[in-house]
Amino acid sequence: MSSHFQYHVFFCTNERAAGEMCCNQHNAQAMRDYCKGRVKQLGDQIPGKVRINSAGCLDRCDKGPVIVVYPEAVWYTYVDQEDIDEIVASHLVDGKVVERLLIT
Repeated sequence: MSSHFQYHVFFCTNERAAGEMCCNQHNAQAMRDYCKGRVKQLGDQIPGKVRINSAGCLDRCDKGPVIVVYPEAVWYTYVDQEDIDEIVASHLVDGKVVERLLIT
């Protein structure tokens, strides 16, 4: 059985109450929106369909902000749009994990 999508990319966009550490404190929603636009812009350069999703808490806030890419279950952190560009170009276009952004 094959999946409809080549990759599912989940951005934690959770906002915790009372100022607790959370991914949304790192502009997670804006980074997710940027990634979605970048994937759409690249279109046919990406071999297969990609779905960019928001997720609730992924319970890795201490590593945050976090992204997980399925089906490989590869966990990333990021700082800015350049990191998102690198994840898109390397992982989603070329199928290569971005080692420097991995979280374990």
